[in-house]
Amino acid sequence: MKKTDITTSLADEDISEIVQMAISDHDSFAQIEMLYGLSDSQVKTLMRKTLKRGSYEAWRKRVREFGDRRAHYK
Repeated sequence: MKKTDITTSLADEDISEIVQMAISDHDSFAQIEMLYGLSDSQVKTLMRKTLKRGSYEAWRKRVREFGDRRAHYK
């Protein structure tokens, strides 16, 4: 079975909102999943496709570092 591209099933406004939520330190992956039905791995894939490479890598580093310091982050 072929994987579907999650960006084709979402409106541009939804993609923009998901990116903003993912970048925000106040919104968790669980909140994004509750609102849009995307798992954390799907959000990471969306971010990889949407952001420039350096921006994506900086975001992933920040998420990992905060996750190591806090019990409940992203």
